[in-house]
Amino acid sequence: MRIHDITVSLSSDLPIYPGDPGITVEPFSRISQGDSANVTRISMGSHSGTHLDAPFHFDDAGTTVDEIALETVIGKALVLEILGTKEIGRQELEKFRIEGEERLLLKTDNSKLWQQKGFSEEYAALTKDGAQYLRDAGVRLVGIDYLSIEGFHGEGDVHRTLLEDGILVIEGLNLEGIKAGHYQLICLPLKLKGGDGAPVRALLIGGSDSATEPEFDPHTSKWPLA
Repeated sequence: MRIHDITVSLSSDLPIYPGDPGITVEPFSRISQGDSANVTRISMGSHSGTHLDAPFHFDDAGTTVDEIALETVIGKALVLEILGTKEIGRQELEKFRIEGEERLLLKTDNSKLWQQKGFSEEYAALTKDGAQYLRDAGVRLVGIDYLSIEGFHGEGDVHRTLLEDGILVIEGLNLEGIKAGHYQLICLPLKLKGGDGAPVRALLIGGSDSATEPEFDPHTSKWPLA
């Protein structure tokens, strides 16, 4: 069984989306300073690093993080590799067979951006007609490998098109080294009551030949065996 961690590590060096709270990770108590235990103080926004956007992010009446159906963030997922473009629309997505796919992760040139310091405004993102295409196709979760599913100069239309239909969004994935194909996804957000978003630990299990492997069943304690 191959487990791929597609989560970026939270630290004060991690890029943040402009306008969002920064990430602070600092010691609160340390054994080396005479304290009885090591404890760290963490301060950050709900959309830091690898995180989930809940419908409440763009709709006061939308589902919050603690209310989402966990079946949506656990199960078979398809990684699509879409390189060489900053705008992912219907035309780019129609090249792939996504009929019946509930979870899509978009691997773009963004994965290389994690190797540089600071936030980059020049990242690949989904367009509104791309979001509508995924909505029409019945996708229930879509992820991308940078801090927003929507272009930097967007006005929220992409988010609203997805979230208003209950489509969950995972942003800030690290898909460097991940091959296109089917995997089993486990992506659990912190259970923040009333949360508009929350950091997640996202894992992919399997690989390009994972269709031959047993599927992970979230309703049991059994894990697929290689």
